[in-house]
Amino acid sequence: MALKKGLLYCFLTICFLFNLHSQILEPVKWESTVEKISDTEFKLVFKAKIEKGWYIYSQHPMSEDSFAPTTYFEYKDQDNNYKLEGDTSEPKVEPVFDEIFEENVVKFKGEAVFYQRISLINRTLNQVEVFVSYQTCDSSKCIPGDYTFNLSLDGSIVEKKEVIIDERSKRLSEALDLNVSGWDKYEEQNVEEKSNLTIFFLGFLGGLIALLTPCVFPMIPLTVSFFTKSASDPKKGLFNSILYGFFIFLIYALLSIPFHLLDSLDPGILNNISTNVTLNVIFFVIFIAFAFSFFGYYELTLPQSWSAAMDSKANKIGGFIGVFFMALTLAIVSFSCTGPILGTLLGSSLTADGGATQLTMGMSGFGLALALPFTLFAMFPKWLNSLPKSGGWLNTVKVVLGFIELALALKFLSNADLVEHWGLLKREVFIGLWVIIGIGLVLYLFGKIKFPHDSLLQKLSKGRITTGILVIAFVIYLIPGLTNTKYANLKLLSGFPPPMFYSLYEKTSECPLDLNCHKDFEQGVAAAKAENKPILLDFTGWACVNCRKMEEQVWSTSDVYDMLQDNYVIISLYVDDKKELPEGEQFQYLRSNGTVKDIETIGDKWATLQTINFKNNSQPYYVLLDHNMELLNITNAYEPNAETYLEWLKMGLENFRK
Repeated sequence: MALKKGLLYCFLTICFLFNLHSQILEPVKWESTVEKISDTEFKLVFKAKIEKGWYIYSQHPMSEDSFAPTTYFEYKDQDNNYKLEGDTSEPKVEPVFDEIFEENVVKFKGEAVFYQRISLINRTLNQVEVFVSYQTCDSSKCIPGDYTFNLSLDGSIVEKKEVIIDERSKRLSEALDLNVSGWDKYEEQNVEEKSNLTIFFLGFLGGLIALLTPCVFPMIPLTVSFFTKSASDPKKGLFNSILYGFFIFLIYALLSIPFHLLDSLDPGILNNISTNVTLNVIFFVIFIAFAFSFFGYYELTLPQSWSAAMDSKANKIGGFIGVFFMALTLAIVSFSCTGPILGTLLGSSLTADGGATQLTMGMSGFGLALALPFTLFAMFPKWLNSLPKSGGWLNTVKVVLGFIELALALKFLSNADLVEHWGLLKREVFIGLWVIIGIGLVLYLFGKIKFPHDSLLQKLSKGRITTGILVIAFVIYLIPGLTNTKYANLKLLSGFPPPMFYSLYEKTSECPLDLNCHKDFEQGVAAAKAENKPILLDFTGWACVNCRKMEEQVWSTSDVYDMLQDNYVIISLYVDDKKELPEGEQFQYLRSNGTVKDIETIGDKWATLQTINFKNNSQPYYVLLDHNMELLNITNAYEPNAETYLEWLKMGLENFRK
């Protein structure tokens, strides 16, 4: 029962994290006052105003093994300053049964007032800092919260310590506020759900691929047989198999939680991580290492002591917790095969396009795909007979994944190259390396290349021949990308190779598709006024996959291209540009939460401009504006349908002409 409560609490936490990007919930507002009792005694009063349908919990759990959260007050700097007289008091409320944690708890709704008496030791003390942490819940989710009070003992209230920035920083910060108007005319477009669903299925596909590796596939019949044969009755064996699958799913879903915590501290931090040059180079090196591990030259595993410890706990403890440790053992033991696939998922989803929410969706899809066979084969054990036998084909799958890892490694090096403008991996060099990797894969599939763990290839299987033909077709498709012709735009790969303007061939413009664009906001607005055209504000990124897809699949269509070329002034602002601003243009920006962000690079400036004016930090993000910074249509994001995007542009142009 206790484990069930804990799992339920974890589930509710995950539900909250899933919604972290889509809305900011603050169901509890805090107020505080100070009541003077004497020259050395004061009563601190903390009032929580709680929205309808929400509640917070008592400071005191009903029992030692309670899983329900508690409210906690921490009184700072007490030593030699003041002492607490008794405990912090709270409203007297009768316990009620809580369906979330399945136990009796004390919880407060509407309003809750807490009191704490203090006696001064240091008579000159005039301010007390108090920190409160709590959980606020409704019928479906729980949200962690905290608040810091700075109380003046003369009765006045200081909510936060004032952070001061210099006048130049204030002036430059204010210049980023465009005072965009027209919000009441249009509803903001929300396409996050579609994107999240896509990454979930990609994660699910990654999990299915992981099942076909030598680390996981042989475990399916062994584990299912263990549960169905070792249990005292078939129903218990089936239940344990289902629980085993659930724990596999849960483990991988929970791995994404640290990234949500990072994202909650600074919404732009995940974009900074995904475009960080050092991290992208590290990812490149790691993927190369993963690739040669898949080729069989060595094996990358987590410390054997970890899996031994988990396996030992599973055998000793038994029951629900024992099944959990068995699932954790599988995750550790299979790391040499699942690690590279998870790394691909991490690198591709941890971007500004979706951040930690997409990562959670991808990890959940991966865990679900990995867990399903263990459950389904336990429910229908006769299906085990239809499974192919383990053999050399598993190593073939692993080597093919090694070639794929090599290709994906280049993407991370390309990200770093684009952001820093090194010029190492121009578009044609990138595609050329993919052609070479593809040729190597074809030679392996047809038996011309062998790796350490390959068995003797007596004849080519249908699978090898079919896969080899598909790879040949893919290599042929890549070849026009090496040319400077109209066929060089490989639309099926948009977003993976560098953009077409990042080329070995001389280009007339560094803008997408050689369109007229400006990379400085003020210059772009001046050009729009001079040409009397509306503005397409394009928040983009050098390492943004969906941005390249939009440019090479949607902007490249003749109607959209002509509309952009003839009727709009494009201002493309790269939020991940790491080029430093001139020293005189660098400044500090004071966020609404009281923290300071250093604006040091071009990307810092444009990312902050987007957040201030549009409360959004995803890319691509498109805004149609007139010269007075008034919206001409709803804001737009990733829209792969060219006709829909064209109609959006037409409506903006029509509103501008009105």
